Amino acid sequence: MKKLGLTALLILLTTTAVMIYTHSDSRADSAKPGSIDDPLVTKSYVDKLLAGGSTGGGQGTTQGIETTVVSVNPGEVLLAKAGAQFVLRAGKGVAYSSDANGISDVTDGKDIKSGQPVANNHLLIFPRDGRGVMPDPQAKSALTVLVIGRYEIAAAPSSSGS
Repeated sequence: MKKLGLTALLILLTTTAVMIYTHSDSRADSAKPGSIDDPLVTKSYVDKLLAGGSTGGGQGTTQGIETTVVSVNPGEVLLAKAGAQFVLRAGKGVAYSSDANGISDVTDGKDIKSGQPVANNHLLIFPRDGRGVMPDPQAKSALTVLVIGRYEIAAAPSSSGS
């Protein structure tokens, strides 16, 4: 008899706990339209948001960051300014660095040393100035590079690599 009473009490407590838990979750999911939990928005707000305009609603903006498609001819090097990002879109490119450090290929999660090949369609990040990409010295055609941020084009060094 004691076992039956203890089992009934345990079932009652478990059922009560489940009901309280599901009731508190359902209140959050069924917020009243127009309330603070489910605000209404205007069509112009949504249109502006979809067009990429700033809404002032805490969304980040990309104002001041330029995205440019750059052609790099043989004999030139595309140098990134600190914080720039490159994606080699066409051509055969190699990494360039003015020091012993390489460039970050975040697609592969590796460091590319100066003179090593750069894979097409990989995101490269440049935390400092003095690094970039250039056409492979054996290549006769230009590179096409998508550049996010600031950059400059300079004459390639006379020796391949660093």
